Amino acid sequence: MLDALLAPLVREVVYPRHGTRVPPDGSMHELVVDGTVLRGWVVNPGRDRVLLYFGGNGERLDLWQEVVARWFPGHTTYLMAYRGYGASDGRPSQPALTADAVALVDHVRGRHPGAPVDLIGRSLGSGVAMQVAAQRDVAHVVLVTPFDSLVATAADLVPHLPVATLIEDHWDSAALAPHLDVPVLVVRGGRDAVVRPERTDRLVEALAAPTVVSYPDADHEDISDDPGYWPAIVDFLDGSSPPGA
Repeated sequence: MLDALLAPLVREVVYPRHGTRVPPDGSMHELVVDGTVLRGWVVNPGRDRVLLYFGGNGERLDLWQEVVARWFPGHTTYLMAYRGYGASDGRPSQPALTADAVALVDHVRGRHPGAPVDLIGRSLGSGVAMQVAAQRDVAHVVLVTPFDSLVATAADLVPHLPVATLIEDHWDSAALAPHLDVPVLVVRGGRDAVVRPERTDRLVEALAAPTVVSYPDADHEDISDDPGYWPAIVDFLDGSSPPGA
């Protein structure tokens, strides 16, 4: 009985999408997946490489347009909001977000034939990126503040609740990690109190040979403010060894 009462509240914590909502006319690109309209933004169109950015569970992607335009001038970057986020229709869930992200890869491949596709996934988006990389060939994967699984992460934060039964979407990235055969960069913060160090450690251990960059003074929310953050990602995607790796 208690689980049934708490589950809807837990889902809102996992997917706090209401603060990300924007009017549909504020977006510039649409993708229809199984009848659901996803909306977002395309930055630097017509480039030779493609970058897909999967954000955190409460992240507004529209705010990154100028940033990715500046840091990734050689990529056409797609900032597509999850179902129920931004201006996208639908309701988020692990199966739906995974299917949407895979469909996005197929979509951009049709729009950019032969172009390499790179992924950046931050927090929840790291789980999305892992799901995509396990199902489609991509060039590089960047995981920012990633976890081994969402259930384990939630159990750290609320140890007295039965999170394994309350959280339907487990986002078990560690289980997928051994199947990845692609260069992976893990970017972590030394003061991350949301994704505890052991959660990221376990994922790193499960990956074949990831490059790891740590910012000791960064936490879960402000890691992208570190002056080394964007240059490290750029270096990795360009085939260089990021500083601190």
